Amino acid sequence: MQRAALFGGGGDAQMAAGDLGELLVPYMPTIRVPKSGDRVYKTECAFSYDSPDSEGGLYVCMNTFLGFGREHIERHYRKTGQCVYLHLKRHVIEKVPGASGGALPKRRNAKLFLDLETNSDLNSDDFEYEDEAKLVIFPDHYEIPLPNIEELPALVTIACDALLSAKSPYRKQDPDSWEEELQASKHAKTLVQLDNGVRIPPSGWKCSKCDLRENLWLNLTDGSVLCGKWFFDGSGGNGHAVEHYKETGYPLAVKLGTITPDGADVYSFDEEEPVLDPHIAKHLAHFGIDMLQMQVTENGLRDNDIKPRVSEWEVIQEAGVKLKPMYGPGYTGMKNLGNSCYLNAVMQAIFSIPEFQRAYVGNLPRIFDYSPLDPTQDFNTQMAKLGHGLLSGQYSKPPVKSELIEQVMKEEHKPQHNGISPRMFKAFISKGHPEFSSNRQQDAQEFFLHLINLVERNPVGSENPSDVFRFLVEERTQCCQSRKVRYAERVDYIMQLPVAMEAATNKDELIAYELKRREAEAARRPPPELVRAKIPFSACLQAFSEPSNVEDFWSSALQAKSAGVKTSRFASFPEYLVVQIKKFTFGLDWIPKKLDVSVDMPDFLDISHLRARGLQPGEEELPDIAPPIIIPDDPKDRMTNHFVESLDIDDSSVMQLAEMGFPLEACRKAVYYTGNLGAEVAFNWVIAHMEDPDFAEPLVVPAFGEVASSGAAAFGGVGLDNQPPEEMVAIIISMGFQRDLAIQALKATNNNLEHALEWIFSHPELEEESEPALDMMNMVNNTNANVLAETGSEGPRIKDGSGRYELFGFISHMGTSTMSGHYVCHLKKEGRWVIYNDLRVCASERPPKDLGYIYFYHRIPS
Repeated sequence: MQRAALFGGGGDAQMAAGDLGELLVPYMPTIRVPKSGDRVYKTECAFSYDSPDSEGGLYVCMNTFLGFGREHIERHYRKTGQCVYLHLKRHVIEKVPGASGGALPKRRNAKLFLDLETNSDLNSDDFEYEDEAKLVIFPDHYEIPLPNIEELPALVTIACDALLSAKSPYRKQDPDSWEEELQASKHAKTLVQLDNGVRIPPSGWKCSKCDLRENLWLNLTDGSVLCGKWFFDGSGGNGHAVEHYKETGYPLAVKLGTITPDGADVYSFDEEEPVLDPHIAKHLAHFGIDMLQMQVTENGLRDNDIKPRVSEWEVIQEAGVKLKPMYGPGYTGMKNLGNSCYLNAVMQAIFSIPEFQRAYVGNLPRIFDYSPLDPTQDFNTQMAKLGHGLLSGQYSKPPVKSELIEQVMKEEHKPQHNGISPRMFKAFISKGHPEFSSNRQQDAQEFFLHLINLVERNPVGSENPSDVFRFLVEERTQCCQSRKVRYAERVDYIMQLPVAMEAATNKDELIAYELKRREAEAARRPPPELVRAKIPFSACLQAFSEPSNVEDFWSSALQAKSAGVKTSRFASFPEYLVVQIKKFTFGLDWIPKKLDVSVDMPDFLDISHLRARGLQPGEEELPDIAPPIIIPDDPKDRMTNHFVESLDIDDSSVMQLAEMGFPLEACRKAVYYTGNLGAEVAFNWVIAHMEDPDFAEPLVVPAFGEVASSGAAAFGGVGLDNQPPEEMVAIIISMGFQRDLAIQALKATNNNLEHALEWIFSHPELEEESEPALDMMNMVNNTNANVLAETGSEGPRIKDGSGRYELFGFISHMGTSTMSGHYVCHLKKEGRWVIYNDLRVCASERPPKDLGYIYFYHRIPS
């Protein structure tokens, strides 16, 4: 069909109103009007990153409201039989200057009805946007231009109007939605700022009412600095910022410590939600803050107060160095959706690994062809879509050469696709997760484990790509008094190296710097040049291999509590070794803090000496005897005893989990629900329950009478008639009891771990019996086991080999804690380092390998 016909200019394509009505009659039952709960995907294809901006536009199904690019629309039509689609296209038209004698072109559509971002590369004085919509009927591709109100049936007109006016599918519509897309505040444009002479200093902030120095908010009307609310994660304040709003009515505040050249966290007390302030630069300048020239860190220091090439913000992002942009396959950037840089960095690293490329991009046709009717809710489809977007080069094209611009613009501007927006991927992968579904900054290490969990749960073929990360850890526990030992194995995906601060090679410089820093802070002067602790990698590796004390160790040899030590070794070496430098720790106040250190990470790593050796000659194993459980005879005493024991949570295990990046309350629940049996058992609980809606909610101790049912629910059990939770079964098995006996005991005690152990001790005659009838039950239970622990008879899938590795990537973090800052990824491709900083992909000139947070090594073939 000719272009004139598409826009209603061709007489041959026009039909009478009755003809259009008759044409649509067979399809009327399939045309739906979007309701309030429907998600309308009118800005992005379900299988690709095509949009109305793309050359082929976007087709939106008038029944499912899913969007499809030109390459994927036929697949949906064949699979569903849906025939009527709304085709959306945005055109960029060159303006004709009126001063040159010609008239300005007549706008065919006076209204921009598509909720799309404008291309910042275009000068708005020279170009304008024009949105086009038309109905397309398959399989003949018959096109009906819109608006065509008088000629179309009323239902079709209403459906088209509702679809075009529908809000973003990612905007929060109910409590279960994953994210609330930030909207511009209604106060931003007309905000009144008092001319009271207030200027915000570069450091030394504190609440003007309570002297707190954490979670501080700057009111954008009068410049008051006040504390926010208290949060479960240990951050927060006394709510003085909210009180100030109630007293004054000043609506907007910005969080100090989040201001960067890219924006800041703004909250509207009147609208009761985080908002966007399009005029934030002007509002901050009123109080002397130039956001375009400085980065304010969470402890109040400005990066431009620090000498060049010292601030981690500058070093990690390679600021001050002219970097050459990279284009083509494998060099595609990802848009930051608002504190989503942790996701961008991890996914860039993941899809640089051949096994993930083959699993998702290599199997893309099969994954797409067998995807469910709603591909936006399918993990493998969205992984394949993201992988193809990053690796195809389709969305990473160099800018048009200057000599071609004039020729191209004579027709119509065809914008280049630079980078992808992973909004649909983030919406699905974080759905139901209390942390990743928010707009807050997150820990990249925790997200990596969350991703691996989803990969494990959604097999894409006979070989799982996450197998390349999996390895076995041998843990050797020794009773210091009896010298007897116990060996156990567990599955892990990350090697966590402690920071050996005591081994710093520049201690004198650090002491001198700290004295100067305190003097400068007291005098409210700019801080001195930063001195960063230099830690030898060998010291971190040595700290990892050294024995650690086991808190509250119960020796089965002594039948009593005793001192115990534990050492960890590799029972297998993974194909790809992920190393985390444990920079994040907790202070005495449980506030997460970051160690700003430099570690000389090697390009080539050999950890062969950490290979596990198993039970050695002369070593004697600890007896397989479980600690006694004392339950008083008096029911009242039993109730009291239960609550005392329930609230006795092993803080050392909590701290070990929290240092891995998991939410504090989730760690407390994990240790509580696994009976204080150690961080390893609690870790498995965490991985198995990361998808729970209340994963990070505070621990609520069940009342008496609810103990058994609550405990079972925490492990996933629902009653006597169902199989016991696999986590509980695994705990009892780890104590040396048979699987069938563990199942029998749990079923007899309504899945209460403590009572099940008591039941086993009171039925010693059953321990030697065998239950062949339970074989089938075991098979069923194994299928429901924790996917990470993989307690099946064959054991976990591992790819053991040499312990020699080469560095090929690392993720770096800038900021003072996992709850703030920014992530950047460096990857070695085609023999050179490349920096992936959200949308910006450039050849790296000075890769800051000593400041990384997570490192990726691949095994060197032997």
